[in-house]
Amino acid sequence: MDIELLITVVILAISFVANIVLGGIVLLHNTKNVLNQVFFTITISAALWVLTNLLFVVTSGDMQYMMALASYGAAAIVALCFLLYCLELKHVRRSSVGYGCIIGIGLLAAVLSIQPGAIASGVTADSRLITNGVALSVYGLYLFAYFVSGIVVLTLARYQARYAEKAKVTIVLAGLGAAVILGMFFNLILPMLGNYDFVKLGPVSTLIFVGTSAYAIVRHQLFDIKLAAIRSIVYIGALVTLSAIYYLLAYLFSQFIFGEHTTNSVSVSPINIVLALLLAFLFQPIKRFFDRTTDRIFYRDTYKSDDFFERFGDLLVSTTDLRTILERASTEIASTLKASQGFFMVYYGDDRYMSAGTKRHGRLPIDDARALDKYFEGQGRDAVLSEFLSDDESVRRLLVSHKIDIIMPLRRGGDIIGYLCLGQNQRSGYTKRDIRTLETVTNELVIAIQNALSVQEVKEINATLQQRIDVATKELRSSNSQLRHIDEVKDEFISMASHQLRTPLTSVKGYISMVLEGDVGAVSSQQKQLLGEAFNSSERMVRLISDFLNVSRLQTGKFMIEKTPTDLAKLVEQEVESLRVIASTHGLKLSYRQPKTFPTIPLDEGKMRQVVMNFIDNAIYYSKENSTVMIELAIEGDGVKFTVKDTGIGVPEAEQARLFHKFFRATNARKQRPDGTGVGLFLAKRVISEHGGKMIFSSVEGQGSTFGFYIPTNQK
Repeated sequence: MDIELLITVVILAISFVANIVLGGIVLLHNTKNVLNQVFFTITISAALWVLTNLLFVVTSGDMQYMMALASYGAAAIVALCFLLYCLELKHVRRSSVGYGCIIGIGLLAAVLSIQPGAIASGVTADSRLITNGVALSVYGLYLFAYFVSGIVVLTLARYQARYAEKAKVTIVLAGLGAAVILGMFFNLILPMLGNYDFVKLGPVSTLIFVGTSAYAIVRHQLFDIKLAAIRSIVYIGALVTLSAIYYLLAYLFSQFIFGEHTTNSVSVSPINIVLALLLAFLFQPIKRFFDRTTDRIFYRDTYKSDDFFERFGDLLVSTTDLRTILERASTEIASTLKASQGFFMVYYGDDRYMSAGTKRHGRLPIDDARALDKYFEGQGRDAVLSEFLSDDESVRRLLVSHKIDIIMPLRRGGDIIGYLCLGQNQRSGYTKRDIRTLETVTNELVIAIQNALSVQEVKEINATLQQRIDVATKELRSSNSQLRHIDEVKDEFISMASHQLRTPLTSVKGYISMVLEGDVGAVSSQQKQLLGEAFNSSERMVRLISDFLNVSRLQTGKFMIEKTPTDLAKLVEQEVESLRVIASTHGLKLSYRQPKTFPTIPLDEGKMRQVVMNFIDNAIYYSKENSTVMIELAIEGDGVKFTVKDTGIGVPEAEQARLFHKFFRATNARKQRPDGTGVGLFLAKRVISEHGGKMIFSSVEGQGSTFGFYIPTNQK
């Protein structure tokens, strides 16, 4: 082999290995990412193209012809993958019909190009291809269309990208463009013109692609090269170790157990299958060993995310003082990420802010912060690295002037409440992992800041709260004094009005009674009916006045219970009989279940009569027409139980808790009977309580109510 051929072989071999290694590293970094997958496919197809050209150089005859056809097919796949990679960088929707057509045409071109006689029909003795001019032109047109389309797509992606992303795309565009131009020139254009002397230089153009991609990876973090490379070492180390263990065990079994004394091979037997299964189970432990080993070697100075998150979470809940939280958080973040400085700028109140961070940290003036607010609101971005901003951007100049390498807005909902600022990294620069770490703790940090702001607001309120309490207390005392005076005047008025109204109403009631009894002459049935209504109304008015007097006495402490031996059964019967006429005028019936024997118990007869009458009267007024009001008195245990059950409008559930309050009336009751006062049930509860008893009440709106009481018989 002459020196020129040897150099060619070495260069092609280097190109082959470089494509394989770079593609593998990128794929291992994130096997699920479509961009990484397409990039890997480009490198593998480029490596295959290099390999076929290498074999074309070192072989002859039929093998050389087969390598030539394979080279055409590999180049067709390279063109397809190149265009797909460009479309993925441009974020073109993969479900489109055009996307499927591109893949279909590319695969068809690859399949047709490797068919014998399609593009090339043979190889001459001096290694020149015998080509079909028309087919080669169509093939060249396919390559030209795909490569040029890819370059156009990349160019559009570059103009639409942000500055930092634009730098990455520019490098990729330059590298891919140069590789495509050189490859097509040496391996397509010159052969179409009959010049095959430089065909072997075409595959070398892939080194340009590999080199520029590597630069984009290292300079602009297109991929995490360090992590991917280290994980590649892990997998390679694990596989090599397993292979060595497998070969050693298989060799020992073959030589010493099965007695196959060979020196160049290992026996294939069932035990080898068992060994293979055993090694499959050992893969994960061995991989973990290499993971720990490479972490100790390559990541001695880096941090463990889980440990950092745990420490950071603990410090956020260690205090509610805002300044302390900001100082501790800044120190923890700066020490973990090896930042020269770290500080927070947080808004609170109107045009007020707090700045806190590591020792001798910088400060972000309020005017600069407002300028950043406008920038981030327009951009919708999270963390920003100053090195990725254009030199002519005002934001970059602002960050550089304050020695800030990373700035991250703190958002609550859609509002910016402050900023986290980090200075220059004291190692090799910030990585994507650092940015992801900051983004992970942002939400928890914002919650802690918001809680601290709330506590601070409470403290500020407490500082002036005592003065406000004193003023409010003074105002309340004045208001209470006025209310007590008004209440006294009201009670005095009710008492006076009730006493003054009682005398004339008694006279009216007496005169109506005399007329009804015929003391002044005969009364017709129609007159008697009208006079009866007037008599009942006057009686009701007397009872209302008595209720108001009792309320007044309650307010003044003069409400007294005077108990005497009372026949409650007879009392109830009398009230039922007196109200039957009123019930009949409403189309109702009163049904009273009276016990055969009933004890005499000490009661305030007058007040108990008011209670019984109030329950029956309410049932009459709130019941449906043509229904029956059920009245029952019974001995139950050590007491007596009285109930009045109707089928009326009932009491709304939401209002039942306030039913026995003074002057309260349910909504539907006010509509049914506008003239009520709301004192009857209030007084009834007070009377029953004074007798040592308890109220009975149940109701369903629209179905009826049950009112009553339970009083022990051993009244004192």
